[in-house]
Amino acid sequence: MRAAQRYVAVTERVTLDQFPDAIDRGFAEVFGWLAAHEGVSPAGAPLIRYVEVDMAASLLVDLAVPVEGAPPPDQRVRAGVLPGGDYVTLLFRGHYDELVAANAAVQQWGEQHGVRWAMDGPTVWRARIEQYLTDPRAEPDPARWETEIAYLIE
Repeated sequence: MRAAQRYVAVTERVTLDQFPDAIDRGFAEVFGWLAAHEGVSPAGAPLIRYVEVDMAASLLVDLAVPVEGAPPPDQRVRAGVLPGGDYVTLLFRGHYDELVAANAAVQQWGEQHGVRWAMDGPTVWRARIEQYLTDPRAEPDPARWETEIAYLIE
């Protein structure tokens, strides 16, 4: 059981080809915004919240950082909340390029065990996240990078 968690994020709709550039831009923007706003501080590792996933068309994602404090309103960087509840999680070790397969493994495991994901339609997730626990600038070996994959369940 996880408690609800506030975050600030830049929301992007991207194709898979656009995704890497959006990640770099979005996290830079969020961290820059945090540096400029007193009273709001990071409360955890950066994450991507997958809001809508249609691998053939586009992804709607929040490029986010969990925070403490009440974020002020902003036109570009917005506040959000990861819902509290029960999550299926996987601690993945390896390069980010392997995260699609790791997510597929989580979903397959869920299907095999009768798990009902918290969804609002066939492509809209209430809480599906990848949280990047290892900073690649501090750990250059991708084999040691850790990412927590978490899916909210019904």
